[in-house]
Amino acid sequence: MTTPLTLVASERSDGTPVIAVTGEIDMSNAGDLDDALTRSTGHGLLLVDLSAVDYLDSAGLTVLFSHAPRITLRANPLLAPVLTISGLTELTTIEGIPSHPGDHERA
Repeated sequence: MTTPLTLVASERSDGTPVIAVTGEIDMSNAGDLDDALTRSTGHGLLLVDLSAVDYLDSAGLTVLFSHAPRITLRANPLLAPVLTISGLTELTTIEGIPSHPGDHERA
């Protein structure tokens, strides 16, 4: 059974808009994520908090790639391989995982 997708918009104390994502992102709900990110257009940088995402498929990655120039991601270690292998780490800042392979070993 899949975990339903939940999207909660908020704002950091510095005014940066945040969309907290919980659950699984797949082809059945990637459009909802895209809609939420698109609605935030015009606000400058947007933080997309994926720290409570359990699953991310290619449809979800496609959405993140299309918004990469204006988003920063917060991710959990579970998503690190997917974000790294996909190349998304080369296009946007990702909080919560090392920027370069092996950084976690040097820390």
